[in-house]
Amino acid sequence: MRIKSILTSAALMAALVLSQRADACTNVIVSRGASADGSCMVSYAADSHTLFGELYFRPAADWAPGSMLKITEWDTYKPLGEIAQVAHTFKTVGNMNEHQLIIAETTFGGREELSDPAGIMDYGSLIYVTLQRARTAREAIETIVSLANTYGYPSSGESFSIADTQEAWVMDLIGKGEGNKGIVWVARRIPDGYICSHANQSRITRFPLNDPENCLYAPDVITFAREKGYFEGEDAEFSFRDAYCPLDFGGARACDARAWAAFNILCDGQFTYMDCDGNEVTAPASDWIEYALGHDLKGEMPLFVKPSRKLTVKNIADVMRDHFEGTPMDMTKDAGAGGNALPYRWRPMHFSYDGKEYVNERAIATQQTGFWFVGQSRGWLPDEIGGINWFGCDDAATSYLTPIYTCLNEVPECLRVGNGDLLHYSPTSTFWMCTRVANACYKMYNQMAPYVQARINAFENGQMDSAVPAMDEKALQVWNRKPGKKRTVKKVCKMLTKYSVETAQNQFQAWSRLEEELLVKFMDGNVKIQDENGNFVPSQYFSGVPDKMEHPEYTEKWKEVTAKDNGTILEAR
Repeated sequence: MRIKSILTSAALMAALVLSQRADACTNVIVSRGASADGSCMVSYAADSHTLFGELYFRPAADWAPGSMLKITEWDTYKPLGEIAQVAHTFKTVGNMNEHQLIIAETTFGGREELSDPAGIMDYGSLIYVTLQRARTAREAIETIVSLANTYGYPSSGESFSIADTQEAWVMDLIGKGEGNKGIVWVARRIPDGYICSHANQSRITRFPLNDPENCLYAPDVITFAREKGYFEGEDAEFSFRDAYCPLDFGGARACDARAWAAFNILCDGQFTYMDCDGNEVTAPASDWIEYALGHDLKGEMPLFVKPSRKLTVKNIADVMRDHFEGTPMDMTKDAGAGGNALPYRWRPMHFSYDGKEYVNERAIATQQTGFWFVGQSRGWLPDEIGGINWFGCDDAATSYLTPIYTCLNEVPECLRVGNGDLLHYSPTSTFWMCTRVANACYKMYNQMAPYVQARINAFENGQMDSAVPAMDEKALQVWNRKPGKKRTVKKVCKMLTKYSVETAQNQFQAWSRLEEELLVKFMDGNVKIQDENGNFVPSQYFSGVPDKMEHPEYTEKWKEVTAKDNGTILEAR
């Protein structure tokens, strides 16, 4: 199904801006009651053409009175200024800390005039500084607000995913403009048993004004909108999204469509949600397909939905690999997928033809991912054992997640900050090896990607179903001998550091061998046959020659388009 062929220049520009942002990302948030094991989970794909995949690590530290912390803008490395350091900072491992707190984000942009160029705390610094200072999701919200209001916020509008062992929250915020330090914001707790998703479009519309257990907001979030002329009407009708990031074609098609896709998969095509009167309603996901396509912006997609089953880490990881398969936006079906059903469209995210403007899809999985993760907070375990950052690099569809316990004291060499960057190749970097595998797959995607994905599934299922639970049990046995004692904590952290490092390094080596195997197996468009053990089958006369090779055909769509385009010349007679 083709999208509308004619777009207004304003709508097209909105689509392009939102879909090509350096920080265009996707999050899924899972409450405790919606997960299979009672954990809170947050997934995040840091999608940027200029972001290198590496695992940030900061040990816990004590600081002398008067210490200052230099703030550098996450996206650009631009120095922004200094802020006062606190007496003690917590250990952070990627986007999680030692207390199992998780923070992720997607950028929605919003009203450009609300950026404050004099501010110090950019959105990336808000994440990583807050992780060093907060223990819980509610503390994180307070810390984010305090930092932004104290030091100013220079970034554009953001949605944050925030979760601890008990609660999961979504928070929308935006600055107040030049000369007006601080932010306006709303944070809503995901109801237990529900999930949320956001992808570069503000998702909080109307919200309860008198329910502090489930909704927090800036005291001036409505009055400021009135002052700026963004809102008129009764307070009860106020919508954060409509005031600060009005929905347009791009916000729906390039952004909310990804949230819709995540819901569609995890709810098996049926959205169960709470209506305005607090009643639980179920409706088919297809009711919002025109909304996701950007054709009908009058409807409002639910902020929270109930999944059709209790969700596992693997369920969430696989959602992050979606390309709209099985939907009208399926990227494998049209001629743009080429002869091998490639579910990617290189930038720019639009093209012009015969006087009309068109857009390419922006799915959850994308070639531009720097790193991605599924953070898991498991409250029934001590913090030293419960926090796991399932971490991966590059395109989620052809890369794996390796378990990183958040108590670790050493980062695996393959994920270490400084082991390569976007301009300097490193043969020992997970990012670069996953990039090699992904780029190999792009040439024969429907043949190569399933081969890689089978390897991903074998590794992830083995870790998630048996290896990590077994390691949890070993660590818990040590913990239970003398719970919380300094020597116990040290021993447990040493065990889990060793496991995290060795698992990551071993899988990196396995991926290095896989990249070589892909070259041999799929060289020149041929597919060499392997036996049930994965060994190449040689001829009976010489071990260096394959017994036989397969020659996969191009897709039917490719045949159709090619025949129509040049059939007169190509037709066999």
